[in-house]
Amino acid sequence: MGADEETVGVVVPMYNAERTIAATLASICAQTHRGLDIVVTNDGSTDGSAAIVEGWCRCDPRVRLVRQGNAGVAAARNTGAAATPAQFLAFVDADDIWAPTKIEYQLAALREGGPSAGLAYCWYASIDQRNRVVSFGPQPLFEGQVVRDLCEANWIGNGSSLLLRREAFERVGGYEPGLRARRAQGAEDLLMCLRVAEVAEFRVVPRYLVGYRMLPDSMSADSLQMFRSTELVLQEFLAKYPQYADELDDHLQDSRTWFAYRAGRSGRAATALLLLHEAFAVHPVRTAGYLAHTAVTIAAGRIRRRIGRKVVYPLYTEVIW
Repeated sequence: MGADEETVGVVVPMYNAERTIAATLASICAQTHRGLDIVVTNDGSTDGSAAIVEGWCRCDPRVRLVRQGNAGVAAARNTGAAATPAQFLAFVDADDIWAPTKIEYQLAALREGGPSAGLAYCWYASIDQRNRVVSFGPQPLFEGQVVRDLCEANWIGNGSSLLLRREAFERVGGYEPGLRARRAQGAEDLLMCLRVAEVAEFRVVPRYLVGYRMLPDSMSADSLQMFRSTELVLQEFLAKYPQYADELDDHLQDSRTWFAYRAGRSGRAATALLLLHEAFAVHPVRTAGYLAHTAVTIAAGRIRRRIGRKVVYPLYTEVIW
């Protein structure tokens, strides 16, 4: 098999995703890198998700469906990873979508980085239920050894932007199911990135290649659970890296404020007020500054969407949709 034909295992954890799984699979199957082993892990869905995937299996032999009882997103990803022998692994949630060149560009970045490069990430845009871009995410350019940078902020943002070498994935033991056991699902992606950063270098593809969707009933919409999950992850790394205590404290404070903002945007006023009260009690000046910066960033993203990102960022001319 030639280098361009190397197989990438694509793992899709799925739970009751009948509204979005077809769009997700369409974006995966449209990748310019054709060597894909696509494993959808049905995590005990009770809707029509499995039937939709079975239809895709009949149309594209690269798509497979595996089943498990409901055990959470981390277990579903680990099950999917175990079902493919591919030496590169990409994960995408069943409500997110990819630009066609996502795998091609990330695979090139890992190859160029050499054996020490264990994870490649890219930028993402937030999308609505009709796959329309709502706002553009951050533009991080961190590469190499990034433990301290990730302790300070979660600039990757979601797990659908990751491509990993299997060696790095297995060295850290895969995704952590223990957060669900502690009723704190949500920060599995952050924990994976932090643990991989301890054992491998990162590479970035500075293009918007992921459409990240947050639905009202998605796990990421539960701001209190998401914050609790993030807090537990950061506590683990504070114990490991006490020299990064200031960075981790800033990360926790910004997370508290961000999830308060998200709760407010989704109409969960009580949650928003609770988290904001805590944030202002801990660090009022930083909280106010973070909220102002977030509002400006989101407004700027909406303006970029309307006038076209090519005008604002001519160096990054690939538009995802």
